[in-house]
Amino acid sequence: MILSEDKIKELIEKKELVIQPLLDIKQIGQISIDLRIGYDFLVSIQGRDPYINASRNKEDEENSIEGVYSINHFFQETRRRIGETILLYPQQTVLSSTLEYVRLPNNIMMSIHTRSSYVRLGLSVNTIIQPGYCGCISLELTNNNKNTINLTVGAPIIQAVLHEVTDKTEYLRKGRKYICQVRPKVSMIQEDNDLSILKEIWKNSRQ
Repeated sequence: MILSEDKIKELIEKKELVIQPLLDIKQIGQISIDLRIGYDFLVSIQGRDPYINASRNKEDEENSIEGVYSINHFFQETRRRIGETILLYPQQTVLSSTLEYVRLPNNIMMSIHTRSSYVRLGLSVNTIIQPGYCGCISLELTNNNKNTINLTVGAPIIQAVLHEVTDKTEYLRKGRKYICQVRPKVSMIQEDNDLSILKEIWKNSRQ
């Protein structure tokens, strides 16, 4: 069930749902909440390494997380002030986070959608947030346009839709890679347990 405006406001008033700072009550629409782009960015750049290593099928995997194949090498950190702008070049991905800190109840999930006006410019941001999550929401901004897009820090670029789930869940019951973050963080895909299992299959197949 998708939560309506009255239900969203009721949860906020009871402090069961936290969204701070909620700068304008008009951010809450009939079935969604407009959220704003924050200050910090990790901008994708052309790294010196030949590719981004999203695998563990390397003999020198111990170097791949913090060392020569670190995903961090492909992103550059920068910060802007409210009202400043940042350029998003064609086919570029920039990691950011919402200006708002969010804490969800254990029976509410959030789906994130790019606002229509920005979709029409070629911008895409889509993800889901698990029940019980707390932190600023990570935004993976990708410019699918052939032209550069200029984004203003503090602009409401996404819509969050809240869905009630049938049973309560415990966000921290399973191991999480991204917990209560307030700044953007690069992909931690190399820590996926699935990749470790696949690596063992790969190694055994070579024997």
